[in-house]
Formats: sequence, C-alpha cells, structure tokens
Amino acid sequence: MSRGLARAAVAVAVLALGGCFHRQATRPSSPSERTSAPQESGGRYAQANDSTPTQIPDISRIPEPVPRDEPRSVYGNKSPYTVLGETYRVLPSCKGYDERGLASWYGNKFHGYTTSDFEKYDMYAYSAASKVLPIPCYVRVTNLENGRSAIVRVNDRGPFVANRIIDLSFVAAIKLGVYPRGTAMVEVRGIDPDHPQRSAEPARAGAVPVAPRKTPKPLLYLQVGAFADPANAERAAAKVRRAHLGNVQVVDVPSGNRILHRVRLGPLQDAAEADALAPKLRALGLGEVRVSIDN
Repeated sequence: MSRGLARAAVAVAVLALGGCFHRQATRPSSPSERTSAPQESGGRYAQANDSTPTQIPDISRIPEPVPRDEPRSVYGNKSPYTVLGETYRVLPSCKGYDERGLASWYGNKFHGYTTSDFEKYDMYAYSAASKVLPIPCYVRVTNLENGRSAIVRVNDRGPFVANRIIDLSFVAAIKLGVYPRGTAMVEVRGIDPDHPQRSAEPARAGAVPVAPRKTPKPLLYLQVGAFADPANAERAAAKVRRAHLGNVQVVDVPSGNRILHRVRLGPLQDAAEADALAPKLRALGLGEVRVSIDN
C-alpha cells in the first residue's frame, strides 16, 4: 500500500473518545462510530468503564494553558460529521461562543489514547472535548454552582450523550469542582484566537478557594422549543402539560428585533432528572430538547 493510501486508511479509522467515573462512556468506540482519531492496535481500551487515579493530583503544580493562536488541526474538524445517528457541524471559530449547559469529565480509561486531533489524551492537563468547537481552541469554563473557572484547550470530540456540552479532563474537573460529582452546570466562553491577550488571564494554578465565593443558585430547565408565534408556543406547552412531566413555563425572551417564546420544563433538581425527562419530551415530537440554565 502506498504511503498516501495508508494515511487515508488511518484517517478513515477515526474515532472520538470520552467517559466518566465508573459510568458509560461519553464517546463512541465501535468502528461504525469513528469520527476523528486512529484506533490503537490490540483493542481500543484496556478498561470497560472509566475510573479515577488512585492518587488525586496536586493541581497547584499543574498550570492552566496560555491561550494562543494555533492552526486548525487537519484531523477532528470534519463538518458535518455523524456519531450515534446524530449529525453535528463544527463552528468556524470559537470567537463569540458563549453557551450554558451541563459538563461531564473523563479520566483513566482514555488516558494516553489518541484524541480527535491525533494528540494523546492527558487527564493531568487542562483540556476538553466539544461536539462543535473547532480543534484546537481555548475556552474559559465556569462552574455556575460555585464560581470556579479555568481555561482549557479543546482538542477532542464529545461528549456524545444528550444534555452535555463539554467533557473536561480529570484535572479540569477537579479545579472546577465537577469531580467527584460527575456533572455540573457550567458556562463555556470561547477565547478569541486572534486576540488571546484580551481574554481574562488564567487563574493562578491551584487557586481553588477554600471557601468558594457564593453565587446565586443556577436553575436547570429542559427547553422543548422557541417560537416566534405565541400561539404555537402555547400549543406546545399544552402538549407538555398533558404529559404530566412537571412544571411547564412559557418565557418571553428578546432575540434581535423580535420576541421568542420559549417553552421549558422545570426547574429540575439535577442532571439525573434532566436525563430521565429528556427522552420523554422527545417522544412528544416537539423537536430538539436542550438544557437551559438561569441564574
């Protein structure tokens, strides 16, 4: 086989990784679901489930990355791409990206294996996986529940489960207080690669406050639609109410020169409740269900 054909064959055998704690992986591993990184020989992973190291690292010795302009990776940026039957489109830039949602993390099972841009996943570095952000890029992730934040470098794809917007490395999860819980409500803001100096400087390594500053408790909802026509919003809300899944709200939100009427369920207790209710909402046929977070 020529070198060019061999390289093409490797590029076809791509895959995205992910997972958390002792729970189901948030990144696919079967051949039909590969999207971005080559498969190592001798089987993909040594562990069936994800896990944590026996010793928790001293994050005061691990610096956060310094944002810089990097060329877009040859690998991991195919757009659109499909995983587990869902199609995703990679954004042209992380500039202006500002999203709230649920974060998860991944650790031992994937440590040392290839990420979506052919790097090696290092759970002791500040990195992350995203379904839509270009690779590589830098974002600031803030835990809305405790106010902790960190800059991470996105170099992987995932998490390919519903209601998650970012998968954090083990160290980033410790810094943000996402570990050992497994999930947390977060805000993810892209750092402009053309002007990284304008972004807030990374917090001093290890500067996890003993008593994190108090923040308003964020409220978690599942949004089942955003409608320009209030009558359509009321019809959707009525359908959800008939399903008796919980409190249904119609919230008016300015969007440009118009008002959108968002139909949402909640507030919910936690991510587990959101995960349980999301399939039931999708079954109503109202369209995409997404996490919505209010302070």
